[in-house]
Amino acid sequence: MTAIDGSTDRDPDVLRADMVRALRDEDGITTGPVATAFTTVPRHRFAPDAPPEVAYSLHRTVPVKKDEHGTDISVMSAAHLQAVMLEQAEVEPGMNVLEIGSGGVNAAYLQELVGSEGRVTTVDIDHDVIDRARRCLDDAGYGRVRTVLDDGEHGVADGAPFDRIIVTAAAWDIPPSWIGGLAEKGRLVVPLTVCGTTRSIAFDRDRSGLISRSYGLAHFVPMQGEGAAEEHKVMLREGVALQTDDVRVLLEPQALDAALDMPRLERWSGAAYDLPDELDLFLTLNLPSPARLHAAQAVVDGGLVEASALKGVSALVSRDSFAYRTRRENAATGGFESGVVAHGPQAEALADQYADLLRHWAQNHRRRGAATFRYLPGPAPKPLPEGTVLRRHGIVTAIWT
Repeated sequence: MTAIDGSTDRDPDVLRADMVRALRDEDGITTGPVATAFTTVPRHRFAPDAPPEVAYSLHRTVPVKKDEHGTDISVMSAAHLQAVMLEQAEVEPGMNVLEIGSGGVNAAYLQELVGSEGRVTTVDIDHDVIDRARRCLDDAGYGRVRTVLDDGEHGVADGAPFDRIIVTAAAWDIPPSWIGGLAEKGRLVVPLTVCGTTRSIAFDRDRSGLISRSYGLAHFVPMQGEGAAEEHKVMLREGVALQTDDVRVLLEPQALDAALDMPRLERWSGAAYDLPDELDLFLTLNLPSPARLHAAQAVVDGGLVEASALKGVSALVSRDSFAYRTRRENAATGGFESGVVAHGPQAEALADQYADLLRHWAQNHRRRGAATFRYLPGPAPKPLPEGTVLRRHGIVTAIWT
C-alpha cells in the first residue's frame, strides 16, 4: 500500500499528517481550526474495516452500508469534501450544530470545532448506520456527541435552534424543519441536487428564506425517507437513459428513442468550452425543459452518443427530440469549443436554443462562483421567475452575475 506522499508507511499518524498537508495544498483546508480538527481526529477509527490508506485518502469514500442490489446507501465521505463543507460552515467554538446523515467522523470534526462549550447532534434514518456511528464515536473518545435515530427530514426539534445544520446526503429539497431549526443567524450547508447534478451550498437565513454564500461540486449518496428525490428516469434503449426531477418535463421513451435513429444534427457555438462543472450547472438551471442524458461506454464506443454522456450531461428535451452538449478541439476558442448534438424532428430548434445558452455562459458567466442561489419556502409564485426549480416545499432560483 502507498501513502499520500508515495511512501509505504501505513502508520495512521503519518497518513493523517500527509492528508492534512495535501488538503491544504488543494485548498480543501483553508483555516487553522479545520486543520486542527483533521489533525486531531483519528479518522481510521471510523473506518475499522478499511485499510488506513483508504481512510486517509483525499478523494475516496468508505462504504458503510449497501442495499440489496449492492448500491451504497451510506458511506464515509471523502476527506476533501468533508473539509470543504466544514470550511463553508465556518463553525465556531460554543456553537450548537446538527448533522443530518451520520458516519461518525464528521461529527467528531464538528465536536473539535465547537469545543467543550459547544454541542453536536447527529441524526440518521438507518439504525445500523446510527448504531455504527455511536460505536465509532465512543471508541474514538467523542462520547459527548449526541446520536439520534430519526428521519433527517424532520430535523431534531428538541435540540433547536441550531447555529449550523450540515447535511451529508444529497438533498432534493429543503424541508421546513431545517429552516425552522436554524438560529436567526444560522447557516445550512446542504448538497442540493437539481436534475442529477449536486452542489454543496452554504445558505444563510434572510427575510424570505435562504440565500447562498458559497457553493461547490459535491457527490453524495441520495437522501432516504420522506426527503427522497422525486425523479423520473426512462430507458430509451440498452445503454441510453434520460432522467429528470422537473415535474414539468415529460419523458416519452418511445418517441425519444425513435429520435436516436434519425440523422444527428451538430451545431457549433463558437464559444469556449471551459469549467465544465460550472457550465453544466448553468445549463441545468437555465434549459427550459431540462433532463440528464446517460450513455454506457459501449454506446459511446459505437458512435451513437458522445462521450459527454458517460457521467451524465445536461439535455434539452421535447416530446420527440433532444439536444445535449459536446465539444471539439479548436485553438481559436482557447483549446476546445462547445457544441450541441441534437436528434429528432425538433433537432434544429433545440440545437439553436442550446447553442444560445452556451454562448451566453461563455460571454457572461465563464468563471467560478457566478451564481447566487435562493431558496424560497412555501407555495410557488405565479408567474414563476425564469430559471426556477420547483420543489415540494418551495422553489430554488439562481441569479448569475
